[in-house]
Amino acid sequence: MIAYDMIEEFLSVEDDALIEKRNQQFIEPFWQKNVINGYFSGTENVQIAYAYVLNPDPIGSIAISSGRIETLLKYKELIFNLYHAGFSVFIHDHRGQGLSGRLLEDSEKGYVGSFSDYVSDFKIFYDNVIAPNSIQKPILLSHSMGAAIASLYLLSHPEDFEKCVMSAPMFGIRPALPKWLTCLLIDGLTLLNSMFGSSPWYFLGQSKYNPKTFAQNELTHSPTRYKIFREVYKDNPQCKLGGVTTAWLKQADKAMSIIHKNASAITTPILLLQAGDDNVVDNAKQTKVAMNLANCTLLQLENAKHEVLFESEDIRDRSLRAILRFVS
Repeated sequence: MIAYDMIEEFLSVEDDALIEKRNQQFIEPFWQKNVINGYFSGTENVQIAYAYVLNPDPIGSIAISSGRIETLLKYKELIFNLYHAGFSVFIHDHRGQGLSGRLLEDSEKGYVGSFSDYVSDFKIFYDNVIAPNSIQKPILLSHSMGAAIASLYLLSHPEDFEKCVMSAPMFGIRPALPKWLTCLLIDGLTLLNSMFGSSPWYFLGQSKYNPKTFAQNELTHSPTRYKIFREVYKDNPQCKLGGVTTAWLKQADKAMSIIHKNASAITTPILLLQAGDDNVVDNAKQTKVAMNLANCTLLQLENAKHEVLFESEDIRDRSLRAILRFVS
């Protein structure tokens, strides 16, 4: 049973200004004292960073699959919340981002050879770290690109997770271009890149890491959480990641096509959190997949931007309470 008395103390913060104070006084000391960090060899020996915390009296385990450009260091507050709700929590940085090994000489280019590599890395993490430290079948909590990876994982390994939460899943990317135009751009740039480039090019409009001001951001309404997020990359410059390459976008398009085609084969119970004001991923594509999933609850969060788990307190509180009710 979830410790709801702990939720009131460690989950909700009525004043946005108190978030940073709590981060300094409670979350950072908790991270330093309790969280175990390490690396494992992923597919093709890419070094994958991971972290986990074991609750001494756990009611279950939660594994987090984070979004593009993200690092496990960004998830300290969420891990703190889930731990105090009774869970052991596990997270790793996907290859090519965060603290994990990069795949190109230019470490800021978003690149992956195949989304199946993300899944293979996750399976290694599951078999060697998550499962041996879980008292029962764990829960999968995923965000954006991490939810696309989670979907592919559930298709390949349907017995590993009891339930899955998907926050603003990447089942389509905005701006939502017609499929024929997307394919034309990707294939055309891929051909030009192979003819004239020695390494993958950034896709049109993409560039090196360039943090937006809070007023320009499309991720959250919370100025404090946005500030903390950007400070993580300032203090850990090795985590910085820029825009996507055409090669990454080609693989993402393939992955999303697989998900749309095979959504009905995913039988794991799903809670899908849809951000009402999302300008990063395509909500229409999310709804289409949700309708085809065998067992999905769709929760629409009005006025929420893309990162509902890092949103202003009212939106985040509603999201976390829905998650805890779902996994209980």
